[in-house]
Amino acid sequence: MTFSNLRAWEIAQGYRNKDFSCEEVTREFLDNIDKKDKNINAYITVTEEMAMKKAREVDEKFHNREEMSLLAGVPISVKDNISVKNIKMTCASRMLENYIAPYDATLVKKIKDNDGVILGKVNLDEFAMGASTKTSYFGVTKNPLDLTRVSGGSSGGSAASVSANMAVISIGSDTGGSVRQPSSFCKTVGMKPTYGSISRFGMASMANTFDQPGVIAKDVRDLTIMFNVIEGRDERDATSVGNPGLKFDFDFSDDAIKNLEGKKFAIPKTYLEMDLNKRVRGELDKAIEILKENGAIVEAYDINSLNYTIETYNILVNGEIASNLARFDSIRYGHRTDKKFDTVEEMYRASRSEGFGEEVKRRIMIGTHILSMENADEFYYKALKVRGLIKRDMDRMFKDYDFMICPTFPVLPFKIDDEMSPIEMYQADLFTIPANMVGSPSISLPMPAAEDGLSVGIEFTARRFKDKDLLQASLAFERSLNK
Repeated sequence: MTFSNLRAWEIAQGYRNKDFSCEEVTREFLDNIDKKDKNINAYITVTEEMAMKKAREVDEKFHNREEMSLLAGVPISVKDNISVKNIKMTCASRMLENYIAPYDATLVKKIKDNDGVILGKVNLDEFAMGASTKTSYFGVTKNPLDLTRVSGGSSGGSAASVSANMAVISIGSDTGGSVRQPSSFCKTVGMKPTYGSISRFGMASMANTFDQPGVIAKDVRDLTIMFNVIEGRDERDATSVGNPGLKFDFDFSDDAIKNLEGKKFAIPKTYLEMDLNKRVRGELDKAIEILKENGAIVEAYDINSLNYTIETYNILVNGEIASNLARFDSIRYGHRTDKKFDTVEEMYRASRSEGFGEEVKRRIMIGTHILSMENADEFYYKALKVRGLIKRDMDRMFKDYDFMICPTFPVLPFKIDDEMSPIEMYQADLFTIPANMVGSPSISLPMPAAEDGLSVGIEFTARRFKDKDLLQASLAFERSLNK
């Protein structure tokens, strides 16, 4: 029997039916990593010993008829900007190449307490800055659907590990689309919940007011299993408030399609007027037609402030990046230069120059410039006001509509060898960024693959703390695609 094609909920049922053991399942996934990952490069660190030890513990608990979580025995990968105790946490950077995490992130502790099997730490763009994993110090992660293409980013390793059956579920982080965009590229389901739903304690900060852990899985039901475990307020993270709406169980049968009846979807007019990739536009039209066939209402909505999303986001995020990455001074931890130096300042300058890649340096410099005394009023504080306008306009939209719909990304996964300027890369996040700007839950759902094996992701976004409604609508849409 092949286990690695199974969903998490199917594996959970198999354990309870005694169809197979956790040790068997874990070994097959580790074998998959050994066979496939030399070509894909999804994993930075494989924790085989830890995974097999946990698998034997899970089998023993099932043998003793202990009450077990649905996550028990499920093989999981974790993005390498999230702390797993006694395991490397590199953030895909030379700066932290040999850093060993001294504690578990709160969400990791919850996974361990629920007997999830952590297979290892997966690749990302350096410090989560990018949309392709091409900025990773450890090399690009290739798309399992087409090895000549990128897997997306920054959680490219997470999406690739699930897509290639090298994990069942993966934990990523999402600052401006970093869970949803690679999910679109790799034909997986990826969701960023409402900001504050999941503790960020133990996750390396990129931009505190935007960052949120997210989940990548094979279907919506698997997402709910993981969210049930990792949701919750944490006193060690002042921004976490919890979200009981993520902790629920509902009808997973095909009758779930009825959840679309009467639901209202808005699609911003500014998106409809864009010159989208022809295939992306075609798949969006198909998705809209499917929603209408199942009783949903889809209407264009004028929300002009979204035209300023890219500029506003990059000003605010780079300002936060400059502050957050100042802590990497090579004194307490991190890469330290081998060059001779006479002053601490020389050591600091040389170590950071060697330890950070080009994209990280670029963003630090932009952010430092934005926050300088003469520029803060002109750029940063104005951007904060525009962020408030975007939030206000989206809140108005959600008074009349249940969800916003759009493509997850404006193009298909691009070739690894394609040269895209930083500006082109930043602009491509225009569909995913709004959810992070306002803290809304947002999910990417894959359309059926074409003959070339590639899929287009469709994004649903809901009002803050309406995660349950979003998941129910997503399940209904997923079921309608599988009719």
